[in-house]
Amino acid sequence: VQVVVSGGGHVQAGGSLSLSCAATGTTDSINFMGWHRQAPGKQRELVASTTTGGFVYYAETVKGRFTISRDNAENTVHLEMTNLKPEDTGVYYCNVVHGVVDLWGQGAQVTVSS
Repeated sequence: VQVVVSGGGHVQAGGSLSLSCAATGTTDSINFMGWHRQAPGKQRELVASTTTGGFVYYAETVKGRFTISRDNAENTVHLEMTNLKPEDTGVYYCNVVHGVVDLWGQGAQVTVSS
């Protein structure tokens, strides 16, 4: 199973960006799919996640601005980011749990300028 990430980029504060992630190489259902980010000089943090059971989590700092969605049939997860702030800047990582295996995609840079 591979985790392939696309999206990200550079936007001014108040703008929008999106990220997509696909878990390829398996037709098994992926229970946990989430997005983490790592800001410069800070620890990686969970931003948003979703499970096949419908549980959705958002960090307090992104609630109301970010929306996570998934396609269970395609094993893809999408993160729509709106009203972006400079503090949203960082490298965003897609994380999926396939069975008992924790998999990570390559990072996607998101830069928000003031």
